[in-house]
Amino acid sequence: MSQQVLPENHLIHSLPQVRGSYKTDAQLAKVTWFKVGGPTDVLYTPADLDDLVHFLKNKPIDIPVLVIGVGSNLLIRDGGIPGVVIRLGPAFSKVEETSETKNQIIAGAAALDVKVAKTAMKADITGLEFLCGVPGTIGGALRMNAGAYGRETKDILVWAEAIDMAGNIKRFTPDQLGYAYRHCDLGKEWIFISACFTGTTGDQDEIAVRMKEIQDARGSTQPIKSRTGGSTFKNPGDNKAWQLIDKAGCRGLKIGDAQVSEQHCNFLINNDKASASDLENLGEEVRKRVKETSGIELHWEIKRLGNKTGER
Repeated sequence: MSQQVLPENHLIHSLPQVRGSYKTDAQLAKVTWFKVGGPTDVLYTPADLDDLVHFLKNKPIDIPVLVIGVGSNLLIRDGGIPGVVIRLGPAFSKVEETSETKNQIIAGAAALDVKVAKTAMKADITGLEFLCGVPGTIGGALRMNAGAYGRETKDILVWAEAIDMAGNIKRFTPDQLGYAYRHCDLGKEWIFISACFTGTTGDQDEIAVRMKEIQDARGSTQPIKSRTGGSTFKNPGDNKAWQLIDKAGCRGLKIGDAQVSEQHCNFLINNDKASASDLENLGEEVRKRVKETSGIELHWEIKRLGNKTGER
């Protein structure tokens, strides 16, 4: 099989040598739960933190850089994402109980939320169980103050470390991050790399029971086996987004192969061959109908990134 020959002006030629991996013209649909979206010029997986620091310190400053996790709450548009997309790999997925302070867990940004919950359970630490009901990684949870079943990331966070586009690392407290409902004040020029979480001493068996209750409840009420992106819209004030969507007659609504879930109508589903445009247009139609029927404007919780077709 012949190796792909890239044009001289491809940005890969201006990037620093790294110990991690570069993949050119990578199809991002393969790394998101919706399974839609266009390519990126370069997908970079750092070998470790030192490799990431080296890349950020030596890359051309005019090349756009974006970090993604497992794509659980992400809609990448059909035109793809220009520049470099960073996907933190195994070196950033470690989770362990710290020996410095009792009842604390340190996790890399690429660690799955459920892995953190399980590690806490095995260490007899309670208070982190809700993370087993949050899809995605710790980096995403930090970025959007993810939550479920009455708790949010900020409630258990001790500190978070992030790196900026110049390769500088800084530790932040929850107060410095300006957390609110599904919101973090930290600028997009910062990439979360790790965090410390705290709980209290608990009983492992009781924690396991609670986690099973959360996972059973999630499985019975959400379309977790479908190609979806999690909760589509934020709950507006004291209202529930799904109730507003249901009252607007949008349960089961379709555009192309994109559909509002029959099981939980704050979820959009790619039934098979939906495009990112189908999903985004369906979401906008839902917002329009909810506004018309209730006077309430829904705001996207799913992050929509990249260019529409023809914008690249």
